Amino acid sequence: MRHIISLLMENEAGALSRVSGLFSARGYNIESLTVAPTEDATMSRMTIVTSGSDEVIEQIYKQLNKLIEVFAVMDLSEGEHLERELMLVKVRAVGAAREEMKRMADIFRGSIIDVTDKTYTIQLTGTGNKLDSFLQAIDRSLILETVRTGASGIGRGDRILKL
Repeated sequence: MRHIISLLMENEAGALSRVSGLFSARGYNIESLTVAPTEDATMSRMTIVTSGSDEVIEQIYKQLNKLIEVFAVMDLSEGEHLERELMLVKVRAVGAAREEMKRMADIFRGSIIDVTDKTYTIQLTGTGNKLDSFLQAIDRSLILETVRTGASGIGRGDRILKL
């Protein structure tokens, strides 16, 4: 099962490598990882997307809580949460494909953020499924380059990851 694990950790050199090392040392896969400072510059929030059985996720949770750099851990998948990912897609946009790419960007509520005489760069945000659907909906031969951030998530309502 897919899990989105969010954690607060020290914003210091080496903290990211210790967390990712924990995963690799135990053979756990990280599907996506995002990390950035929070409103408190001494802390970073990391969002890890991984898959595993309940037992594997419980082990990950316990191991993360043992790390000195980690202050708090929450499995967002255990309750209501919001999840978003950012994707930039550079596509070939010449002739009839130009109007089709504009139409597809509009349908998926994306925006064209760069235009040249031969390409469009389209920005999309949403769940991973929405972004995957966009890529499946357009002609694959027109895709020149794709960049994705990975998931970021936050609990809904009163679900807060805080010290």
